[in-house]
Amino acid sequence: MKKFTVHMLMAGALAAGTWGIASAKDSDMRTAFQPQEGTACTLETLRGSHLFAGSGFNIVGGVAQPKAIHTAIEFNGDGTLTVPAQTLSLNGNIIRGPGNPGNYTVEADCRGLLVFRDGPSFDIVVALDRKTVWMFQTNPNTVFQGTATRLKR
Repeated sequence: MKKFTVHMLMAGALAAGTWGIASAKDSDMRTAFQPQEGTACTLETLRGSHLFAGSGFNIVGGVAQPKAIHTAIEFNGDGTLTVPAQTLSLNGNIIRGPGNPGNYTVEADCRGLLVFRDGPSFDIVVALDRKTVWMFQTNPNTVFQGTATRLKR
């Protein structure tokens, strides 16, 4: 049992990424997700070209419809973004072209929101190294997540 607990704590620490060290205590878990001194995020944290790759499902009439996307996202550092190119597969139908622009927020704890105009909304978490953004879609009838990786700044 001790070996299992150690492995679970190690997995939790890996899942927490660069935020801090995971601990079994509730109070320690709350602080594990706070940025370390001097690492607070701002809108400027997200600036530059990123490639988003994600997959999941839309739920239509109670049936899961698969979707996957590769999107080039240009974060402007001021809470706005553009999508110069994307390839989307919706239930096997391929759609290519530019995507809708959007807006985003980033709080000091590196969590935020991203909303595409006339499109999906995401909860986001920015890695403290500023190279990775984890995105989880929050629209009803969706199960969709992915990662945006910075290409250049």
